[in-house]
Amino acid sequence: MYSFGVTAVKKARRFPQTVYMLGLLSLFNDMSSEMVFPLLPVLVASLPGGGPLVLGVIEGIADSASSVMKLISGIWADRVKRRSPFIVTGYGLASVVRPLIGFATAWPMVFALRFFDRMGKGLRSSPRDAIIADSVPDERRGQAFGLQRMMDHAGAVAGPAVVFLLMSLAGFSVRHVIVFAALPSLIVLSILPTIHEHEKKADPSVLTTDSTNTASPRNYRLLLAAVLVFTLGNSSDAFLLMRLSNAGFATQYVALLWGLHHILKIIGAWFGGHASDRLGRKALMIMGFGLYALVYCAFGVIGSGMVLMGVFIVYGASIGMLEPTERAWVAELSPSGKRGSAFGFYHATIGFGSLPASLVFGFLWRQFGHFTAFVTGAGLALIAAGIVIFIEGKPRENGQL
Repeated sequence: MYSFGVTAVKKARRFPQTVYMLGLLSLFNDMSSEMVFPLLPVLVASLPGGGPLVLGVIEGIADSASSVMKLISGIWADRVKRRSPFIVTGYGLASVVRPLIGFATAWPMVFALRFFDRMGKGLRSSPRDAIIADSVPDERRGQAFGLQRMMDHAGAVAGPAVVFLLMSLAGFSVRHVIVFAALPSLIVLSILPTIHEHEKKADPSVLTTDSTNTASPRNYRLLLAAVLVFTLGNSSDAFLLMRLSNAGFATQYVALLWGLHHILKIIGAWFGGHASDRLGRKALMIMGFGLYALVYCAFGVIGSGMVLMGVFIVYGASIGMLEPTERAWVAELSPSGKRGSAFGFYHATIGFGSLPASLVFGFLWRQFGHFTAFVTGAGLALIAAGIVIFIEGKPRENGQL
């Protein structure tokens, strides 16, 4: 009985406190962000000179700047050997400026505030992932990143739900909802003081162990190459929603599916994190890329709206499964002292690959039809899976967690 109780306590204390706190930061920050992002098109369109082109400029420049900052912050954090200041500054900056968008009276004000919001994301992302990677042993990294991604997607579900309740039941205006996003931001600010660096004197059971047998420049570069190729075929989810609409789904049901999509990402992140620790990163990456390819092929050839609904649900699970697996593998293929830089290049690769992905997909759809666009995306995912095969993965010992 005593032995059972000790085992239960150890399982309850699976991760250090910082991992859970970073997960809570992701949840409430994403909740605040998703209360603002869906309303940006409406707000920008209501301002003098605003419209689709202005919105594209705002989002394009802000996202590009965020990608660059993810790289810079990762390298910078490694050089100064401190990561928590970047996390505190990044989350703090975004939490302060985001609700101020509700007071904007001209689109340049929205642009400036949105720019600083995304810069905050760029500052925190790579150092945050590096802290998570260094806080847990190799065999638990997938689970740790799975927890962080689960809570992030939970915030993405909660944010739009709160927007719906505030506007439908409480009669809030667009500006009032954006300002109301300050409440989850305040929770973020209250959590920030609990974030601490990983200390060597901590319990050895949660200390990181470097995977020196796989942490090589060749393996890491092959992983980045696979991520880049996959990202080039991973266009905006808006195209999937457009395909559902074209298949006859009413707008309200498409919106409902979008919320369900995030819920499936939560489930996928949990499964992917645990399974990658048990089966290995390579197996999960190949499985995830292969599942993605099947989903895109289905969207290209299937015309039934009900079938596409099921396929779209599978898509959410596949993306959720890949996210913790990729992050855990980035940590495994890089030395501890360089993990900030490693995550910086990883996030930058995704950011810069995303820029042309949707442009190319949209061009292919317009010129050759949706079949060509989706099959091209599927083909790129299969090429990415082929690249992964050449990465020297670290085998799991007896399949134990």
